[in-house]
Amino acid sequence: MFSNIGFPGLILILVIALIIFGPNKLPEIGRAVGKSMKEFKNATNGLADDVKKEIRENEQDKKS
Repeated sequence: MFSNIGFPGLILILVIALIIFGPNKLPEIGRAVGKSMKEFKNATNGLADDVKKEIRENEQDKKS
């Protein structure tokens, strides 16, 4: 997703964010984004674990 942005583009995005939100809000926004990404990752991992568990249960039921 971010492979095409490059370093100059990333710097430009950060400068624009600094201008729009100001230096006081950026750490709060960063923490909120980090927490959201962590929760999303945990949710997707939980969903994947549930699917794998169901597949294993179905395979065991077929063997029995």
